[in-house]
Amino acid sequence: MRIIPAIDIIEGKCVRLSKGDYNTKIIYNENPLEVAKSFEAHGIEYLHLVDLDGAKSSKIVNYKILEQIASQTKLKIDFGGGLKADSDLKIAFESGANQITGGSIAVKNRAIFEKWITEYGSDKIILGADANNEKVAVSGWLEDSNEDLVPFIQDYQNKGIQYVVCTDIDKDGMLEGPSFDLYAKILAEAKGIKLIASGGISTFDELPKLAELGCEGTIIGKAIYEGRISLKQLEKYITR
Repeated sequence: MRIIPAIDIIEGKCVRLSKGDYNTKIIYNENPLEVAKSFEAHGIEYLHLVDLDGAKSSKIVNYKILEQIASQTKLKIDFGGGLKADSDLKIAFESGANQITGGSIAVKNRAIFEKWITEYGSDKIILGADANNEKVAVSGWLEDSNEDLVPFIQDYQNKGIQYVVCTDIDKDGMLEGPSFDLYAKILAEAKGIKLIASGGISTFDELPKLAELGCEGTIIGKAIYEGRISLKQLEKYITR
């Protein structure tokens, strides 16, 4: 299972939110590049980079930070937040993203998201399926859609999607453990999907459980920043 630390960006700084609420913002580091380099120094190969300013303003904002991290580390970066138009995607890939994650756009503008899958290939486009009571949430989680989570994933699987990042919003940033039952359900019903678990990871012991379930990757945020899971532990897990 791939270990994918997260860096969330607001105003160029590395922050974390709880349940996607911008009012709960905690700044952990003013220098995201420094954070990315510390991940790389511990053998980590992947990074989940989220432009929270972009998510709010519906267009890519913090691409310079993406560019900085991509040019000064070897991390394979998946980038999300505010990608709404072809031009946003062009900027993201030109700035060094390996993959992009599309969430709201996959609900609100299926035609453009399906075009991206065809144009860039399903190895480059990740479906962001974030859930609130098993309904897909959009617009930086500020609103719920009427889409049921599993059928939504299955539908995009039929359109060629391979990778799905799923965050249970109730769990995000709460350090109460991930949604094992929800992930088991997705993996049972959307067979063959490469599921990246996100949200709620709080202890190192949860990682082998997610791997056992069949998750292809897991995104870890606050647990790293609050010292619940050390980079040393992750290094051991990766190199074992």
